[in-house]
Amino acid sequence: MQQGKVVAYASHQLKSHEQNYPTHDLELAVVVFALKIWRHYLYGEKIQIFTDHKSLKYFFTEKELNMRQRRLLELVKDYDCKVLYHPGKANVVANALSRKVAHSATLITKQAPLLRDFERAEIAVSVREVASQLAQLIVQPTLRQRIIVAQLNDPYLVEKHLLVEAEQGEDFSISSDDGLTFDGRLCVPEDSAVKIELLTEAHSSPFTMHPGSTKMYQDLRRAYWWRNIKREVADFVSRCLVCLQVKAPRQKPGGLLQPLGVLEWKWESVSMDFITGLPRTLKGYTVIWVVVDKVTKSTHFIPRKSTYTARLQLALDTRLDFSTAFHPQTDGQIERLNHVLEDMLYQATIDMAPFEALYGLELVQTTNAAIQKVKVRMLTTQSRQKSYANEWHRDLEFDMGDMVFLKVALMKTVLRFEKKGKLSPRFVGPFEILERIGPVAYHLALAPSFSAMHDVFHVSMLRMSQIRRM
Repeated sequence: MQQGKVVAYASHQLKSHEQNYPTHDLELAVVVFALKIWRHYLYGEKIQIFTDHKSLKYFFTEKELNMRQRRLLELVKDYDCKVLYHPGKANVVANALSRKVAHSATLITKQAPLLRDFERAEIAVSVREVASQLAQLIVQPTLRQRIIVAQLNDPYLVEKHLLVEAEQGEDFSISSDDGLTFDGRLCVPEDSAVKIELLTEAHSSPFTMHPGSTKMYQDLRRAYWWRNIKREVADFVSRCLVCLQVKAPRQKPGGLLQPLGVLEWKWESVSMDFITGLPRTLKGYTVIWVVVDKVTKSTHFIPRKSTYTARLQLALDTRLDFSTAFHPQTDGQIERLNHVLEDMLYQATIDMAPFEALYGLELVQTTNAAIQKVKVRMLTTQSRQKSYANEWHRDLEFDMGDMVFLKVALMKTVLRFEKKGKLSPRFVGPFEILERIGPVAYHLALAPSFSAMHDVFHVSMLRMSQIRRM
């Protein structure tokens, strides 16, 4: 009747109960809605219904229907209709009608603000009159034009530009906008502000998200060229403060294993630690004081009511050496014993029981012999452990006055940059190195907010900073 022309359009917003319909029932409800609203056109006529829901064409031949489908079927039976399948990809007309667009007349009275990202992208916007539209938006990057202008201030590029004009430029050429290119890539002049802007945009913009030096170099070399571009990109990335503070280190931990010296006699040096937070006993004890002899590995567990204090150290006239902060590997044997309080029967390092090494079968001769065996076995074990550990570590050294970042991933009580959680920075700083304490420990000049923390740290917790204190 209409010879393929559109008679009417209709749309319908789903009701709250219709939003819970399964897909098959919802497609069927759409058909019923169209039959109801255009009943005056369709009743008594042969109808062809096109749908992109293929299973709907078998609706009239299904043997089992639910109550909702039966109710809808009674409404459809009033019409002489046939359901035909039309693929969604081929139904471009319906797709165009389902897209929400603003009327072009609104462009006259309403000004749509540009995205902030467009402003950072350094683009120019111009409006030109055309026959079929009220306005046309043209986006043109201004960074390229500023690079071309800055080429005139670079003697090397000016020389190459003259050679190209004399047809002697080899790989250099001139583009249609009068820009000097090398192998099709725009040449960036040396010592120019546009180069810094280009590096910053390629590394720190919301679209690039701080890539590494290799990826950033690959991104830049597709469109730009300058001498030593790869080295300058690597240097720029190495000085990025965000990357130094947030990115996790991927190389081997710094600091080679430094075995402790073998002592001459038992109980000459001991390791101590406390196990706190235990349930209170009948005598009021809540702490276990763990003391380990470094030679015989003999262990004593002493119940205490409070932690070890400086008064006991003063009374015994002993010297207390602290391990580096947040590096339990410095005194690994005491940390291990904290987990196995009752494991007193055998020590793999000295190949004998601690009691046997301490007292021996005969108190004098056998004990002296046992100590000598302990020394030899400890030296052998330390040498083997050092070779194993150094395979997974690298030698890393700093000088006094260097600025380093401090790893705070292990400091659970430290509020990092007033943030908590996985998105907080992994490193804080930078801090100046005041002194080198031994081969793999350094004394740092911490900020006042870290005054309650021990200021000596293992080298594996430090990351070099290119920032120098002026």
